[in-house]
Amino acid sequence: MPEPLPAQKPGIRLDGVSPRRAYQTMGAHPASVGSVDGTQFTVWAPNAHSVSVVGDWNTWQLPGHQLEFDHQSGIWTGFIPTIGHGATYKYAVVSRSDGVTTLKADPFAFASELRPSTASRIWGPSAEPWNDGPWVASRPYVQAPNRPISIYECHLGSWQRSPETPKLPLGYRELARQLAPYLKHLGYTHVELLPVTEYPLDESWGYQVTGYFAPTARYGTPDDFRFFVDYLHQNGIGVILDWVPGHFCKDQHGLGRFDGTALFEHGSRVRGEHPVWGTYQFDFGRPEVRTFLLASALYWLEVFHIDGLRVDAVASMVWLDHGRPHDHWEPNAWGRTDHPEAVDFLRRLNRLVHREVPGALMFAEEATTYEWVTRRDPISGRSGTRTPGSDGPVDAITPAPVIPAEPAFRSLGGDSLGFDYKWNMGWMHDTLNYFAAPHGNRDGLAGNLTFPIWYAFDERFVLPLSHDEVVHLKRALLTKMPGSDPDRFAGLRTLFAYQYGHPGKKLLFMGSEFGQWGEWDEGRSLDWHLLEFAGTCGTQTPLHRGVQDLVRTLNRIHQTYGAMHVLDSHPDGFRWLTAETASQGVIAFARFGATSDPPVVVVCNFSSETLALLAVPVPKGGRWEEILNTDDAAFGGSGNVNTEILPVRVRSRRVVAQPTADGLLPRRKRQRSTEALITIAANSVSFIAPVSRKRLKP
Repeated sequence: MPEPLPAQKPGIRLDGVSPRRAYQTMGAHPASVGSVDGTQFTVWAPNAHSVSVVGDWNTWQLPGHQLEFDHQSGIWTGFIPTIGHGATYKYAVVSRSDGVTTLKADPFAFASELRPSTASRIWGPSAEPWNDGPWVASRPYVQAPNRPISIYECHLGSWQRSPETPKLPLGYRELARQLAPYLKHLGYTHVELLPVTEYPLDESWGYQVTGYFAPTARYGTPDDFRFFVDYLHQNGIGVILDWVPGHFCKDQHGLGRFDGTALFEHGSRVRGEHPVWGTYQFDFGRPEVRTFLLASALYWLEVFHIDGLRVDAVASMVWLDHGRPHDHWEPNAWGRTDHPEAVDFLRRLNRLVHREVPGALMFAEEATTYEWVTRRDPISGRSGTRTPGSDGPVDAITPAPVIPAEPAFRSLGGDSLGFDYKWNMGWMHDTLNYFAAPHGNRDGLAGNLTFPIWYAFDERFVLPLSHDEVVHLKRALLTKMPGSDPDRFAGLRTLFAYQYGHPGKKLLFMGSEFGQWGEWDEGRSLDWHLLEFAGTCGTQTPLHRGVQDLVRTLNRIHQTYGAMHVLDSHPDGFRWLTAETASQGVIAFARFGATSDPPVVVVCNFSSETLALLAVPVPKGGRWEEILNTDDAAFGGSGNVNTEILPVRVRSRRVVAQPTADGLLPRRKRQRSTEALITIAANSVSFIAPVSRKRLKP
């Protein structure tokens, strides 16, 4: 058994160190003392009686290798010779209050054992070079607000599995080689991964974390995950990671009661636990905890080249009472329901990311009316740019930054949390409730179509059709649609076209892109066989393939036509053309981009009747053409499309003018409007645009 040598003092305090230095110092790092190679261990446990390291090299025998304590910082350190890369270990933490010894995983572990084992693993920096330099250099431009972003939300463990081993997920490297060409074929710009931070329970989907610095061992090693990101970048696909800083699981080896006291979690039972999720909640008022979380975020972005973080459950962070029983929350010091420490943390987080990782994006899953979640970028055409006053240090103790919301379209002021995008949960729920209703019951839901535009430009939004909507008896998107099977497929195609026509970036959960019938199950592969043989004698196979082809075409249009993405977050990019017939299920609106971008008109017929020669107002004269119709036979529809748009006509109608200033009788005058005549099938959407020499590539 190797004997410990004198520890190398870390020389830091976790409450004041920069997040980058925190992850470079804390945890287990290969090191040398003189000519002896080994591993330096550093852990924060200020209230422990003692901390030692046990692992496979000493057959897990207590008391293990004792670490030295620094009273000023609360940090324990020690150097153990000869052990290194791949070794498994835990900290044996002895409580000061009752003397009980608990084996704890390293909070800063960079790798972990495969569940159900729970030990940490020593893992040094990768020797493999990155090959994604061009992608990283272009990221501020590629991920700018005026660029197309369509996100494929993916759970790696259940996206696809080998038929030979259906109970085992594919590894990071195999997933990369299969997922990248699939996303590239469908035209997605990004993939968003459900959490890959290490977690013990498969059924949590990764949202109850134990390892905030370790890619889950379910799919391979940290080097394998690094390959995954690198491979997708080389294929032009950005990688977004779901990240959970609001709460963590109570498993004994995890962060909870780490040194025998409430260390990472809040000391109050009401503030420190979430009764619905059965988890601990971080103490955002503690500088060391803020440093830990800031270091985690920066680690994934810098070490693994992640392109953005989607922060989970922001509403439960910024509101003390959100999602809690009335007797399980307490107001803040001013008697309000907002959580100032969490708001402070989120502002630090977003300022840190935008300062240190140019072009990286921050997404908020926030389901309330909190103002303001997102920021306005003062520099058009680049993402992640620095805001005024952002050149100072970003750590856990420097006063939190003020991030102006800079609302360009409303007179209200206020400071922002600093996110780039917010999930538009209101749009998602209103839209799905509308589409799930039978056609005869939709007249009372017209506001579900028209109301979302009232707030569509208050924040920068992502329009999500996410994993939460296809589990727990909510049904798959296809089976939410009413009517017969052909009606359901038509409804699904219409839903996707409406999503892509509406202002906002796009997100779709895996399996929906080909119309999976069953709810998502994290324990098995998606139903890929539906693309090969579905329905009686394979009659439904073309319908599933048609939905997939539609998604591919929507992504191409989304990227090709500037009107569909350039002004996603600006009211100048949208104009109602027909909204008064929303109660009948018929609406039309125009999308606009830069001055040189041709407009696109989106015509939606959500009724059960075909509309022949519908007069649709268009924003300019000239010849128009149909660039997409969800009823196209190529997408599994009946083929009722417009091979040509009837010549645009100018309708002239008489209107009564206002009385003249001298009191004379009002005169009648003529008002002109430009209209296009199209035929649109029941339950379908049509995109039309001015005829252009630049044709959409097949």
